Amino acid sequence: MPLDIVVVMDPIGSIRIAKDSTFAMLLEAQRRGHRLLYVLPGGLSVRDGRAVAGIAPLRVADDEARWFDLGEPSQVELGAGHIVLMRKDPPVDEQYVHDTQILGLAQRCGALVVNDPQGLRDMNEKLTALEFPECCPPTLVTRDAAAVKAFVADHGDAVLKTLDGMGGRSIFRARAGDPNLTVILETLTQGGSHLAMAQRYIPEIVDGDKRILLVDGVPVDYCLARIPQGDEFRGNLAAGGRGEGRPLSDRDRWIAAQVGPDMKARGMIFVGLDVIGGYLTEVNVTSPTCIRELDKQFGLNIAGQLFDAIEARVR
Repeated sequence: MPLDIVVVMDPIGSIRIAKDSTFAMLLEAQRRGHRLLYVLPGGLSVRDGRAVAGIAPLRVADDEARWFDLGEPSQVELGAGHIVLMRKDPPVDEQYVHDTQILGLAQRCGALVVNDPQGLRDMNEKLTALEFPECCPPTLVTRDAAAVKAFVADHGDAVLKTLDGMGGRSIFRARAGDPNLTVILETLTQGGSHLAMAQRYIPEIVDGDKRILLVDGVPVDYCLARIPQGDEFRGNLAAGGRGEGRPLSDRDRWIAAQVGPDMKARGMIFVGLDVIGGYLTEVNVTSPTCIRELDKQFGLNIAGQLFDAIEARVR
C-alpha cells in the first residue's frame, strides 16, 4: 500500500547526494511506490491545535545534474496516514525544539514520526551515551574548569568538547600541563556558564571512529570507520576523515546490544552509534549518516531495512 512520506530536512537543493542518507531514504521510498512530500523550509506550523505543513510533491533521481523536482506547494494537516522523516541536521536549538513539538502534535493525530519527537528533544547525542556507562570511556561533564583540569591531569590526555557540536566542530585535545587548557575551557564553557564534556583520549582513534547504524534497535552488519588524516586527531568526515567500511566486531555487537533495545522502545528507529577503540562516545538520533557509503562498499540497502521496519510498524 502506498504511503505518504513527509520529509523534514535541510534544503534539498544544497545536499550532496553521493553522501546524503536522507536522499537514500527518499530513493528507496520512491522505489517502493510511496508518495514523497517535501516540507518547504520553515514550513511547519500549528492551526487550531493541529500540525500543519507547507509541502510540495517531490520526485527524486540519482543524478548529480538534477536530483529532484518539486510540484505545486500546498498546506496539509499532518496526522493519520503520514510517515514523517524528521531529518534536519543539528544544532538542536530553539527552532529545532519547536519543530519537534509541532511534530508531537502530528504524532498525537496518528502520524508515525521517525525518529520520535520526544526522543529528539530528550536525547542529547553526547549525554545519551552516558546512559550506558558500561560502554563508555571515563567521562566528566561539568561547568567547573578546575574539575576538568584535574580530570586531564589524572588521565594525562583528554578530548574536550561542547555538548551541542556536530561534524567535529569545537573538539579539542589537551594533555596534562597544556598551557592552552585555560583558554580552551573558557571557550567551551563560555566562562563557566555552559556544560562541557571531557573524555579520556582513546589512542585507537588512529584506527577510526566507527559509525554503527541501528535500524529499529538492530545493528547493520557493517560500520564505517572514519579515519583521521595527516596530523588531525578527529575522524569526522566533515573534518577530513577518510571513510572505510568494516564488518562489526564482537565488541561492536555487544555495544549495540546494550543500546539497541532501549532505542527501539523509545521510538528511535534510525540511530547512529559512534565507537572508538571499543568505547561508545555518542548516540546520534537527529540525522545519522553513512548509508550511502556503506551501501556502495558492501552492496547493502540500508534504507530498505529502514522502510521494512517502518512498514511493519504501520501494519
